[in-house]
Amino acid sequence: MNSENPLLIGQGLPAFDKIKTEHIEPALKLILEEAYQNLSQLEQNAKPSWEELVEPLDKLEEKLAWAWGAVSHLMGVQNSPALRQSYEKLQPEIVQFYNKLSQSESLYDNFKALKASSQWANFESAQKRIITASIQDFELSGIGLEKAQRERFNQIQMELAELGNKFSNNVLDATKAFSLILNTPEEIAGLPNSLLNLAAQGENNTAPWKITLDSPYYIPFMQYSQNAALREQIYKANITRASGGEFDNHEILKKILELRHEKAKLLGFANYAELSLQTKMAPSLNNIYEKLEELRKVSYKAASQELETLKTFAQNPNLQHWDLAFWAERLKETNFAFSEEELRPYLAFPKVLESLFSLAERLFQINIIPAEAPVWHKDVQFFRVNDQQGTAIAYFYLDPYTRPAEKRGGAWMDDCIGRSKTPDGIRLPVAYLICNQTPPVADKPSLMTFMEVKTLFHEFGHGLQHMLTQIDYSDAAGINNIEWDAVELPSQFMENWCYEEKTLKNMAKHYQTGESLPQELYKKLLASKNFMSGSGILRQLHFSLLDLELHNGEVKDPESVRRAIGENTLLIQPLPEDAFLCSFSHIFAGGYSAGYYSYKWAEILSADAFAAFEEAGLENEKAIALKGELFKNTVLALGGSEHPLVVFKKFRNREPQTEALLRHSGLIAK
Repeated sequence: MNSENPLLIGQGLPAFDKIKTEHIEPALKLILEEAYQNLSQLEQNAKPSWEELVEPLDKLEEKLAWAWGAVSHLMGVQNSPALRQSYEKLQPEIVQFYNKLSQSESLYDNFKALKASSQWANFESAQKRIITASIQDFELSGIGLEKAQRERFNQIQMELAELGNKFSNNVLDATKAFSLILNTPEEIAGLPNSLLNLAAQGENNTAPWKITLDSPYYIPFMQYSQNAALREQIYKANITRASGGEFDNHEILKKILELRHEKAKLLGFANYAELSLQTKMAPSLNNIYEKLEELRKVSYKAASQELETLKTFAQNPNLQHWDLAFWAERLKETNFAFSEEELRPYLAFPKVLESLFSLAERLFQINIIPAEAPVWHKDVQFFRVNDQQGTAIAYFYLDPYTRPAEKRGGAWMDDCIGRSKTPDGIRLPVAYLICNQTPPVADKPSLMTFMEVKTLFHEFGHGLQHMLTQIDYSDAAGINNIEWDAVELPSQFMENWCYEEKTLKNMAKHYQTGESLPQELYKKLLASKNFMSGSGILRQLHFSLLDLELHNGEVKDPESVRRAIGENTLLIQPLPEDAFLCSFSHIFAGGYSAGYYSYKWAEILSADAFAAFEEAGLENEKAIALKGELFKNTVLALGGSEHPLVVFKKFRNREPQTEALLRHSGLIAK
């Protein structure tokens, strides 16, 4: 049966070239049946010891996590009606199993007994963290609830899973449903050739041109289109995605908020934000609000000045939302004699990737080479990560290009296989790295925007933490068991290297001539690095505070909450039809609910971490190698085996400070 159904293999690399929709239901049914049997046996036989409790529990979940993980991955990168149907049919059964597992009183009692036993003193830090986190997981999964409350809790878990999936699908479908067809010179005035080549529907890159809401189309259109009426049209289409018709998320997001609040109350918390904080690094909600307010005051002042400068430059005191990106780009061109479109010919994806791998070798003494594996699309690449001796230590998939018809937007890293100790030795980690950058057009390679380069470095940073872990217990290896508001540290840390001269010069070679990026252009890029940075930070703070307020207290009208938050975080208030929340997948279909602040929280850590390299001297290769080794052996290697603050202090030899973030953002003097 295993040879007939690739989802029943249960280990190793998924056979993506063989997995079909008809495999999903029969495989998962069998795996679930086996998992229930194994759970029943474990509940009868478990004893409060690592070998007879923690290890068999980890093994019990392994095959299910492997198969369902592959299916969930395909939902993100190869979405189809048939796949959705199978996924939606099985999702309730998966949730039901994990509810039963997480509410096993026998296992919970054994974990508590293990923590209270004499063995505790002899456990490694990773083992202690796993046991403590497991007990917390039981308690946050309703183990202490009475029968009626537990049944309601389980029902909520089921509904939340279904609603999150529906929300995500609606955003994908609404994004696909919109397109703007351009035919005349007036309609394409100002658009760069890179966008026209990408959008061209005729032969030899000619009319008509199709503009969609996917980032490689939407962002440059808003920056360069000289047609204000068309900018308005596509802007309004973007802010109203999934807010009407068959893909309407209004009621779904309200129901999600209601269910989260009810879930938190059942567990004894005042609100969902307090529940969410149980698995975060931040000590309290007040502490989070204080940090965000510090940043808000500084960024609001800077953003206000930036907006006034923009209005003066545009000679228009009444700039509209769809004017901001356009005039900001014109102002940048004027101030710095520089447009990011000038960088594209120097940022060919193959060379950028080669440079990224070279940086990883320089910092972390690893070597990355192509490898072979079954993939889900012809554009997907697979790589092997070697140590200095040439021994494989990890692998990863890279799916770089946008595919609007089947792939959800944004960029992410996920684990395919986690590192762990097995009877046959160490099981090596495998990561998925997913981007949605500009694809190759005709005979040209993917010519990336600088933002797309930073996104690639960002996701690779997440991947490094998954792949370079040295923890052999899967539940604390890589990104597992890391407090959510610390997981962005390595990803945002890697973004800083995009501006470092050696790294940028190494990657920036003209795709036709091989010419290096001119020094003058490099200086202009650096000079423009913090252009409109106050506005950018304020925008992130708006999302962070909005997310917290939606989850802090009784459920309110979401649009009213946004308007209230916007009074202090938006300089131009949203249009009446603005339905941004209907496509805010991070908090309604991702893992960032009551945790979007994590981006700024972790950016404090990442900026301070990069400052350690600046202090050592970015031109000092020996010093950089030593710092890189220390970063690898702490932040990347220790994963969730210790608290993030402990790990950071092992790297920095002190607690994090905000000075580096404010300096890197240009909000205080260098």
